[in-house]
Amino acid sequence: MLLAGSLSALAGCSGSDSPASSKPSPTHTAVSRSASSTADAADAAIIAAYTGSWDAQTEAYSKASSAGTNLQKNTTFKALADVESDLVAMRKAGQVTTGRPVIRPRVVTVTHGRVPTATVVDCVDTTNWTLVDKASKRKVPLPTTRLITYVSTATLEQWGTMWMVTKLTAQEQSC
Repeated sequence: MLLAGSLSALAGCSGSDSPASSKPSPTHTAVSRSASSTADAADAAIIAAYTGSWDAQTEAYSKASSAGTNLQKNTTFKALADVESDLVAMRKAGQVTTGRPVIRPRVVTVTHGRVPTATVVDCVDTTNWTLVDKASKRKVPLPTTRLITYVSTATLEQWGTMWMVTKLTAQEQSC
């Protein structure tokens, strides 16, 4: 991940696809992202949920635990499972992160239907987000071929008045 804010994201690897949804496909109505102030307000709420998810992930990775974070506030389904899986691996390896990734998200689509969805594309910069050994505080060597800045995508769903990140995917593409 996480997505995208996950160990695979630190390593610049591609995230896995989530299983197909068992929900019936909603009627889709795409909205132009610059069409109205309503779209601007929706975009702001989507970006706030996405950023909140990244902030909580960054906090969780800094201590290899989601306890005491807001991770479940904006992140659910596969995205949350991927982050929790990364945290288990980090604890077993005795690793945490230091610093923060720099994100530059933008909403590319919003689809209205029974469950509104949004897609966010981001350029994630991990230059100052480092995986370290928790005890020694030394950097953990990562593959030299990993991408330091990469494209990440996220899928969000609107649950009531809140937007929730349901999928984070780190791409193997530089930005």
